[in-house]
Amino acid sequence: MKKIGIWLDKEKAHIVILKNDYEYFETVFSKLDFFNPKGGSGTKFKGGPQDVVQDSKYLEREKHQLKKYFDKIVKKVLDADTLVLFGPAGTNEKLNKELQLSYPELAAKIKAVIKADSMTHNQVKALIRNFYRIKNQV
Repeated sequence: MKKIGIWLDKEKAHIVILKNDYEYFETVFSKLDFFNPKGGSGTKFKGGPQDVVQDSKYLEREKHQLKKYFDKIVKKVLDADTLVLFGPAGTNEKLNKELQLSYPELAAKIKAVIKADSMTHNQVKALIRNFYRIKNQV
């Protein structure tokens, strides 16, 4: 049985695969551009001319980049028997929604979507091992 846990944020995803007493660890990087749009003003005085910031342009670009990032992750976990998603922000929930929409057969294998703080590689491995150990005991 192939049990997979993914800890992810917008920068990277740590994938831990547990299969037949073996443990595999892999990291997938997102290559997401971190935008910090700023509208400069043409003057230092209040009420002077200002540049218009196109937030929708940045958000749309981020949405497309997240889709590519999620597709890279999905290619690594398509043959999972069970799947659990961890992460410190809403990225794990966005991945869950993407799986529900685009990969319903994989989404059906998700056992949990859990908030978790930033962790080292060993902490991620331990978190996923413990999750499946507790699930097996219940």
